[in-house]
Amino acid sequence: MVERRIAAVPRAVIGLLAAALLAQVGWHGIRSDLKAVAKTLPSPPSSSALRLASVGDPIVFAKTLMLWLQAHDNQPGVSIPFRALDYARVQSWLHRILTLDPRGQYPLLAASRVYGAVSDEVRKRSMLEFVYQRFLEDPNRRWRWLAHAAVVAKHQLKDPQLALKYARAITDHARGDEVPAWARDMSVIVLEDMGELDDAKFLIGGLIHSGRVTDPHEIRFLERKLKELEDKIKARNGAS
Repeated sequence: MVERRIAAVPRAVIGLLAAALLAQVGWHGIRSDLKAVAKTLPSPPSSSALRLASVGDPIVFAKTLMLWLQAHDNQPGVSIPFRALDYARVQSWLHRILTLDPRGQYPLLAASRVYGAVSDEVRKRSMLEFVYQRFLEDPNRRWRWLAHAAVVAKHQLKDPQLALKYARAITDHARGDEVPAWARDMSVIVLEDMGELDDAKFLIGGLIHSGRVTDPHEIRFLERKLKELEDKIKARNGAS
Protein backbone atom coordinates (compact mmCIF):
# COMPACT_ATOMS: atom_id res chain seq x y z
CA MET A 1 0.00 0.00 0.00
CA VAL A 2 1.35 3.41 -0.98
CA GLU A 3 0.98 5.99 1.79
CA ARG A 4 -0.09 9.44 0.64
CA ARG A 5 1.55 12.50 2.05
CA ILE A 6 -0.71 14.70 4.22
CA ALA A 7 -0.12 17.55 1.79
CA ALA A 8 -1.93 15.47 -0.83
CA VAL A 9 -5.13 15.33 1.23
CA PRO A 10 -7.65 17.91 0.08
CA ARG A 11 -7.94 20.93 2.38
CA ALA A 12 -11.72 20.42 2.62
CA VAL A 13 -11.24 16.93 4.12
CA ILE A 14 -8.68 18.22 6.64
CA GLY A 15 -11.07 21.00 7.58
CA LEU A 16 -13.92 18.54 8.15
CA LEU A 17 -11.69 16.32 10.33
CA ALA A 18 -10.56 19.30 12.40
CA ALA A 19 -14.14 20.51 12.83
CA ALA A 20 -15.22 17.04 13.93
CA LEU A 21 -12.38 16.87 16.46
CA LEU A 22 -13.21 20.29 17.85
CA ALA A 23 -16.89 19.36 18.08
CA GLN A 24 -16.07 16.18 20.00
CA VAL A 25 -13.79 18.04 22.43
CA GLY A 26 -16.43 20.72 22.92
CA TRP A 27 -19.16 18.13 23.56
CA HIS A 28 -17.11 16.39 26.25
CA GLY A 29 -16.40 19.77 27.82
CA ILE A 30 -20.09 20.56 27.95
CA ARG A 31 -20.90 17.13 29.43
CA SER A 32 -18.29 17.58 32.16
CA ASP A 33 -20.01 20.80 33.21
CA LEU A 34 -23.42 19.16 33.46
CA LYS A 35 -24.36 18.27 37.04
CA ALA A 36 -26.92 15.68 38.06
CA VAL A 37 -29.74 17.38 39.91
CA ALA A 38 -31.60 15.42 42.58
CA LYS A 39 -35.34 15.24 42.09
CA THR A 40 -37.42 16.26 45.08
CA LEU A 41 -39.56 13.55 46.61
CA PRO A 42 -43.15 14.44 45.64
CA SER A 43 -46.06 14.42 48.04
CA PRO A 44 -48.01 11.16 47.86
CA PRO A 45 -51.47 10.99 46.29
CA SER A 46 -54.45 10.33 48.51
CA SER A 47 -55.09 6.81 49.79
CA SER A 48 -58.18 6.54 47.56
CA ALA A 49 -56.17 7.55 44.50
CA LEU A 50 -53.50 4.97 45.29
CA ARG A 51 -56.12 2.26 45.77
CA LEU A 52 -57.59 3.15 42.39
CA ALA A 53 -54.11 2.96 40.84
CA SER A 54 -53.47 -0.44 42.41
CA VAL A 55 -56.04 -1.99 40.01
CA GLY A 56 -57.41 -4.36 42.64
CA ASP A 57 -54.04 -5.60 43.93
CA PRO A 58 -53.03 -3.15 46.70
CA ILE A 59 -50.48 -5.48 48.33
CA VAL A 60 -48.37 -5.85 45.18
CA PHE A 61 -48.73 -2.14 44.49
CA ALA A 62 -47.64 -1.33 48.05
CA LYS A 63 -44.49 -3.42 47.63
CA THR A 64 -43.77 -1.69 44.32
CA LEU A 65 -44.16 1.73 45.92
CA MET A 66 -41.84 0.69 48.74
CA LEU A 67 -39.15 -0.27 46.23
CA TRP A 68 -39.61 3.03 44.41
CA LEU A 69 -39.38 5.01 47.65
CA GLN A 70 -36.18 3.31 48.73
CA ALA A 71 -34.67 3.89 45.29
CA HIS A 72 -35.35 7.63 45.51
CA ASP A 73 -32.09 8.33 47.34
CA ASN A 74 -30.10 6.77 44.47
CA GLN A 75 -30.96 8.68 41.31
CA PRO A 76 -28.96 8.63 38.06
CA GLY A 77 -25.71 10.47 38.69
CA VAL A 78 -26.51 11.47 42.28
CA SER A 79 -26.82 9.86 45.68
CA ILE A 80 -28.98 11.68 48.22
CA PRO A 81 -28.02 11.27 51.89
CA PHE A 82 -30.96 10.39 54.11
CA ARG A 83 -30.45 13.55 56.16
CA ALA A 84 -31.22 15.58 53.02
CA LEU A 85 -34.57 13.91 52.42
CA ASP A 86 -37.84 15.57 53.36
CA TYR A 87 -38.74 13.26 56.26
CA ALA A 88 -42.31 14.54 56.47
CA ARG A 89 -42.88 13.36 52.90
CA VAL A 90 -41.04 10.09 53.52
CA GLN A 91 -43.38 9.42 56.44
CA SER A 92 -46.40 10.34 54.33
CA TRP A 93 -45.37 7.78 51.73
CA LEU A 94 -44.73 5.13 54.38
CA HIS A 95 -48.15 5.81 55.88
CA ARG A 96 -49.86 5.55 52.49
CA ILE A 97 -48.07 2.27 51.79
CA LEU A 98 -49.20 0.88 55.14
CA THR A 99 -52.74 1.95 54.30
CA LEU A 100 -52.55 -0.13 51.12
CA ASP A 101 -51.08 -3.12 52.96
CA PRO A 102 -51.89 -2.85 56.70
CA ARG A 103 -50.35 -6.25 57.45
CA GLY A 104 -47.09 -5.33 55.74
CA GLN A 105 -44.06 -4.90 57.97
CA TYR A 106 -41.46 -3.52 55.60
CA PRO A 107 -42.47 0.19 55.84
CA LEU A 108 -41.99 0.09 59.62
CA LEU A 109 -38.72 -1.80 59.26
CA ALA A 110 -37.51 0.92 56.90
CA ALA A 111 -38.72 3.66 59.25
CA SER A 112 -37.01 2.23 62.33
CA ARG A 113 -33.85 0.65 60.91
CA VAL A 114 -33.14 2.60 57.71
CA TYR A 115 -34.50 6.14 57.89
CA GLY A 116 -34.32 6.10 61.69
CA ALA A 117 -30.64 5.15 61.64
CA VAL A 118 -29.44 8.64 60.61
CA SER A 119 -27.14 10.61 62.90
CA ASP A 120 -29.49 13.61 62.77
CA GLU A 121 -31.30 13.45 66.12
CA VAL A 122 -34.33 15.45 64.98
CA ARG A 123 -34.95 13.12 62.05
CA LYS A 124 -34.27 10.04 64.18
CA ARG A 125 -36.82 11.18 66.77
CA SER A 126 -39.40 11.96 64.09
CA MET A 127 -39.08 8.45 62.65
CA LEU A 128 -39.37 6.86 66.10
CA GLU A 129 -42.51 8.87 66.75
CA PHE A 130 -43.87 7.76 63.37
CA VAL A 131 -43.30 4.14 64.41
CA TYR A 132 -45.08 4.83 67.72
CA GLN A 133 -48.13 6.31 66.00
CA ARG A 134 -48.39 3.44 63.54
CA PHE A 135 -47.91 0.91 66.38
CA LEU A 136 -51.04 2.23 68.09
CA GLU A 137 -53.06 1.31 64.98
CA ASP A 138 -52.13 -2.39 65.22
CA PRO A 139 -50.16 -3.14 68.41
CA ASN A 140 -50.15 -6.92 68.24
CA ARG A 141 -48.51 -7.00 64.80
CA ARG A 142 -46.29 -3.92 65.08
CA TRP A 143 -44.84 -4.28 68.58
CA ARG A 144 -41.35 -5.33 67.42
CA TRP A 145 -40.69 -1.99 65.71
CA LEU A 146 -41.69 -0.04 68.82
CA ALA A 147 -39.50 -2.32 70.93
CA HIS A 148 -36.61 -1.37 68.64
CA ALA A 149 -37.57 2.29 69.02
CA ALA A 150 -37.44 1.93 72.82
CA VAL A 151 -33.93 0.49 72.60
CA VAL A 152 -32.81 3.33 70.29
CA ALA A 153 -34.32 5.94 72.62
CA LYS A 154 -32.56 4.42 75.60
CA HIS A 155 -29.11 3.67 74.19
CA GLN A 156 -28.65 6.08 71.26
CA LEU A 157 -30.70 9.10 72.24
CA LYS A 158 -29.99 8.62 75.97
CA ASP A 159 -33.62 9.54 76.62
CA PRO A 160 -35.01 7.15 79.25
CA GLN A 161 -38.35 8.96 79.42
CA LEU A 162 -38.92 8.41 75.71
CA ALA A 163 -37.82 4.78 76.05
CA LEU A 164 -40.30 4.36 78.88
CA LYS A 165 -43.09 5.91 76.80
CA TYR A 166 -42.54 3.35 74.06
CA ALA A 167 -42.06 0.42 76.44
CA ARG A 168 -45.20 1.29 78.42
CA ALA A 169 -47.16 1.46 75.17
CA ILE A 170 -46.19 -2.14 74.44
CA THR A 171 -47.11 -3.21 77.98
CA ASP A 172 -50.47 -1.43 77.83
CA HIS A 173 -51.57 -2.16 74.25
CA ALA A 174 -49.78 -5.24 72.86
CA ARG A 175 -51.74 -7.98 74.61
CA GLY A 176 -51.88 -10.69 71.96
CA ASP A 177 -50.48 -14.16 72.46
CA GLU A 178 -47.95 -13.51 69.71
CA VAL A 179 -46.29 -10.72 71.73
CA PRO A 180 -43.33 -12.21 73.66
CA ALA A 181 -42.95 -11.73 77.40
CA TRP A 182 -39.69 -9.79 77.10
CA ALA A 183 -41.44 -7.14 74.98
CA ARG A 184 -44.38 -6.79 77.37
CA ASP A 185 -42.00 -6.52 80.32
CA MET A 186 -39.62 -3.97 78.78
CA SER A 187 -41.17 -1.15 80.79
CA VAL A 188 -40.21 -2.89 84.04
CA ILE A 189 -36.58 -3.04 82.96
CA VAL A 190 -36.56 0.60 81.83
CA LEU A 191 -38.09 1.76 85.11
CA GLU A 192 -35.53 -0.23 87.08
CA ASP A 193 -32.67 1.23 85.04
CA MET A 194 -34.06 4.71 85.71
CA GLY A 195 -34.02 4.02 89.44
CA GLU A 196 -37.83 4.22 89.60
CA LEU A 197 -38.04 1.12 91.77
CA ASP A 198 -41.40 1.87 93.35
CA ASP A 199 -43.01 2.46 89.94
CA ALA A 200 -41.48 -0.76 88.61
CA LYS A 201 -42.78 -2.68 91.63
CA PHE A 202 -46.24 -1.19 91.18
CA LEU A 203 -46.26 -2.09 87.49
CA ILE A 204 -45.25 -5.70 88.16
CA GLY A 205 -47.93 -6.05 90.80
CA GLY A 206 -50.50 -4.74 88.36
CA LEU A 207 -49.40 -7.17 85.67
CA ILE A 208 -49.51 -10.16 87.99
CA HIS A 209 -52.93 -9.38 89.43
CA SER A 210 -54.52 -8.24 86.17
CA GLY A 211 -54.84 -11.78 84.86
CA ARG A 212 -53.32 -10.71 81.55
CA VAL A 213 -50.16 -12.71 82.19
CA THR A 214 -50.90 -16.42 81.94
CA ASP A 215 -47.58 -17.91 80.93
CA PRO A 216 -46.04 -19.67 83.97
CA HIS A 217 -42.49 -18.71 82.95
CA GLU A 218 -43.38 -15.04 82.67
CA ILE A 219 -45.22 -15.13 86.00
CA ARG A 220 -42.15 -16.65 87.68
CA PHE A 221 -39.95 -13.99 86.07
CA LEU A 222 -42.19 -11.19 87.31
CA GLU A 223 -42.38 -12.66 90.80
CA ARG A 224 -38.60 -13.00 90.92
CA LYS A 225 -38.17 -9.44 89.64
CA LEU A 226 -40.69 -8.21 92.23
CA LYS A 227 -38.64 -9.82 95.01
CA GLU A 228 -35.45 -8.22 93.66
CA LEU A 229 -37.10 -4.80 93.59
CA GLU A 230 -38.43 -5.18 97.12
CA ASP A 231 -34.91 -6.06 98.33
CA LYS A 232 -33.46 -3.04 96.51
CA ILE A 233 -36.10 -0.74 97.98
CA LYS A 234 -35.40 -2.04 101.51
CA ALA A 235 -31.65 -1.56 101.00
CA ARG A 236 -32.22 1.94 99.67
CA ASN A 237 -34.51 2.91 102.52
CA GLY A 238 -32.16 1.39 105.06
CA ALA A 239 -29.24 3.38 103.72
CA SER A 240 -31.16 6.65 103.78
